[in-house]
Amino acid sequence: MSTKPPAGFRDFPPELMLLRKKVIRRIEEVFEKYGYDPIDTPALEYWNVLKGKYGEEAEKKLVWRFTDPWSGREYALRYDLTVPLARFIASKGDVPLPFKRYHIGLVWRHEEPQRGRYREFYQCDVDVIGSPYPEADAEIINIILEVMNLFNFEEYTIKVNDRRILKGIFEEYLGIDEPYPVYVIIDKLDKIGLEGVREQLREKVSEEMTSKIEEVISLRGRPFEVLEEVEEKFASNQSVKIGVEHLREIFELINDLSKIFLDLSMVRGLEYYTGPIFETVVSKPRIGSLTGGGRYDELIGMFLGRKIPATGTTIGIERLLDAGIELGLFKLDRKTITQIYIVSLTDKARRESWRLARELRDRGFKVSLDLSRHKQSKQRKYAQKLDIPILIFLGEKELKENTVTVYSRRTGKRVVVSRNELADTLENLLKEL
Repeated sequence: MSTKPPAGFRDFPPELMLLRKKVIRRIEEVFEKYGYDPIDTPALEYWNVLKGKYGEEAEKKLVWRFTDPWSGREYALRYDLTVPLARFIASKGDVPLPFKRYHIGLVWRHEEPQRGRYREFYQCDVDVIGSPYPEADAEIINIILEVMNLFNFEEYTIKVNDRRILKGIFEEYLGIDEPYPVYVIIDKLDKIGLEGVREQLREKVSEEMTSKIEEVISLRGRPFEVLEEVEEKFASNQSVKIGVEHLREIFELINDLSKIFLDLSMVRGLEYYTGPIFETVVSKPRIGSLTGGGRYDELIGMFLGRKIPATGTTIGIERLLDAGIELGLFKLDRKTITQIYIVSLTDKARRESWRLARELRDRGFKVSLDLSRHKQSKQRKYAQKLDIPILIFLGEKELKENTVTVYSRRTGKRVVVSRNELADTLENLLKEL
């Protein structure tokens, strides 16, 4: 019997979970600072809810789906958090718009497992439902900037594009009426390289058309400079013109344009995007995009029968953690959440340690104590192995004098204090860590 999880799935020991919880909480604080509220949806959806939303390739190869043997109904695990959000909005007739929500949860994709690519992973989504205006897109991008800067990422880029610009160029200037299959190929640029993209394009279009597409997707650089170039070449097309103007207004509202690049090779692979799209990449490690999103003005209407504009992004927690750990921005320096370990020196002290632990927990401290009736040496070794920072020793002498001996493993400081002074002493010692 194997003790390993299935390929593409991972176990998370306490040190990784503590880091993940800390990172997620700090991201939540950014979302909440901008006025976004949390929601949740089921891990399982009816297959017809997800079907037709992601594109043929994703739905054939990547969505985990199955038939219920009892009812015969088809179900699927969440592929992302966006389509479940669209269903959620359609099911609630009284949601005040704009609806600003964040959602943090697991999603599942039948990916080929590799670095930065898992079959089960967390997404942190933040979305604005009900606003068609550039202000909503700009706020999402500003949130991305704030999250990346919060964790001290330096060498990163937020790539921005607009599906309407691509649509206008592909339809009018390249004569491709159904550009989505070409988008799917271009979206593989980081995975298979330019030559790989060329090869796959040649299977769909002519050599001449492949060269023209390559010329279009080579347009990238500083936002306003590339906008001017796009306008000069393609702005007679109405779709391009609308996309250019929308992006211009977004760029005027972004807090820090130094991290923003307009990149026509960035297309996003999902079919439901309709306007601005954006994703964040770090220069190293080469781990794929850390965030990705855009505007999906028609997705909710597929459930509701009327158009409701929407925009948002997802932050890939696993990739963010993997990149941050490799860059030294996140440290796996906590093996336990426990702050204090009570070492019982006698059987009588063992009973009192339970009362002491309860008192300290009631004061908000995270306290552990011996549950295996170990001798003092084993208790100390246990605390050392978990790197618990503070030890409290309780023996006959301490019981008689109503004191405890407190030892900080990090600073080497050892003090004897009365039980009345203990909480203040612990607070001060924890501040020194």
